[in-house]
Amino acid sequence: MRASQYYLPTLRQAPAEAEIASHRLLLRGGFIRSLAAGVFSFLPLGLRVLRKVEEVIRTEMNRAGAMEVLMPVLHPRELWERTGRWTAFQPCPLRVKDRNEREFCLGPTHEEVVTDLVARDVTSYKQVPLTLYQIQTKFRDEIRPRGGLIRVKEFTMKDAYSFDVDEAGLDRSYLAMYDAYVRIFDRLGLPVQIVEAEAGSMGGHDTREFMVLNESGEDTIFICDTCGYSANAECAVARPPASTSRERTEKPRLVSTPNAKTIDAVCAVLGLPADQLIKTLIYRAGEEFAAVLVRGDRELNDFKLAGFLRAPDLRMATPEEIEQVTGGPVGFSGPIGLPESVRIIADCEIASVTDAVVGANQADAHLVGADPGVDFQVETYTDLREAVHGDPCARCAGTLQAKRAIEVAHVFKLGTKYSAALDAVVDDEHGEQRPLIMGCYGIGVSRIVAAIAEIYHDDNGLVWPAAVAPFQVALLLLDPDREDLRQIAEQITADLEAAGCETILDDRDERAGVKFKDADLIGHPLRIVVGRKTAETGEVELQRRRDGVQAMAKPEEVVAKAGELLA
Repeated sequence: MRASQYYLPTLRQAPAEAEIASHRLLLRGGFIRSLAAGVFSFLPLGLRVLRKVEEVIRTEMNRAGAMEVLMPVLHPRELWERTGRWTAFQPCPLRVKDRNEREFCLGPTHEEVVTDLVARDVTSYKQVPLTLYQIQTKFRDEIRPRGGLIRVKEFTMKDAYSFDVDEAGLDRSYLAMYDAYVRIFDRLGLPVQIVEAEAGSMGGHDTREFMVLNESGEDTIFICDTCGYSANAECAVARPPASTSRERTEKPRLVSTPNAKTIDAVCAVLGLPADQLIKTLIYRAGEEFAAVLVRGDRELNDFKLAGFLRAPDLRMATPEEIEQVTGGPVGFSGPIGLPESVRIIADCEIASVTDAVVGANQADAHLVGADPGVDFQVETYTDLREAVHGDPCARCAGTLQAKRAIEVAHVFKLGTKYSAALDAVVDDEHGEQRPLIMGCYGIGVSRIVAAIAEIYHDDNGLVWPAAVAPFQVALLLLDPDREDLRQIAEQITADLEAAGCETILDDRDERAGVKFKDADLIGHPLRIVVGRKTAETGEVELQRRRDGVQAMAKPEEVVAKAGELLA
């Protein structure tokens, strides 16, 4: 491949909106271009990287026994309504109508479609286990796309779905995919931290995320510094404090807190620390209301609450509903004096709070000196708060360390959530019908490109691992007008290509400095220079990108020396 005939639009400066390293360098290196917020074109170099990531994934999926399919992007509304996700899926899918006013969404994921596909053809337990996968474009209407390829509206994803007749079969399929993912990231050179996670809109259990530790990541994960326990912030559990038994010093008394609707405002009025306050949050599930209590210096984890209550329609109460339930306006809710029909659920830390400040369920007033178990009764204490850096680990004597990370893959055990809704049933060995048991396994293919770029770069540009580099070798011909040097460069290029080493010959009519800078910016693993030294000594210079190791070699020795350096 000749650079003079290649679409290679490198930039000296990245656009101002590119805030993280991968976004800046992929733009500058001529790998991607932005069309709109969260929508990107892959240029030739970027597409070569993307295809190489896909091929690693495809190889390991096939090795694990999965079979590749390709499913439609357009999904009919009726199918998604049968699983209840037409309105529930987040972020909201992009939707379109055809000329007959029939509604579709542009597929953000394919559980409905693959389940409907299998339901039409698989009728017997003898046809499973079955795992299907695709590498397909997905669409999600992200509110705030950011980070280049990290969070976008349109992206490439590998999604796989397993179908089994029983839980034991699901366990085997899940493990096969899990192990395949470990091999994939090992081959791509991406160090991943595997963490416990929430299933979110997908549903399911035994959910694990594969995370790349990086400060540019959108996710927060917690890792114990002693036992290695790791979990996404959505489900990380800290050890609750030991219960205390102190005699109360006073009965609850009413105090005026005008316009103090926030924790900070109440603390300022009363001169008390936030950990002495109890936040009372009113939620609604169906026709029932629940008062959820967390300490004033903590944040409620909505995922934990939803998991505990197992209410698919759980939501925060409206201001009108809060006043109806508590008798007071938003910002002054408290657990004392609530109707018996309102469940009181509290985070574990609340059990140790004494002489607490709670809302008085009336405007501009709080109660000081409230104790759980005395002034109000809690139905259940459970872990409901968000973990924070330095929390004690729930599994050992260590502490939880908060770290930023990029999610690159996710695996779920779905159970029968989709098969039951979409009639994907088979006859078992006894002739009885049962819904297929499913697993779901996703990898963000285009996001992996960004994650690799975040991990592998330096001040000069990208440093691609050989497995995904657009070309393994950049051969720089510094004086294209000299026929003798051109012949040497072309022969070395041909020899390298014949040996299976992808090479781009930079024969552009550009200054040597431009070629060197572009080679470093693009990040080819190996650079070979044919220039004046070659004419003087008969040797070419080789330099490895990742560590700067150099070597000299005769043209006929280059293939062997290149293989040695690339190894």
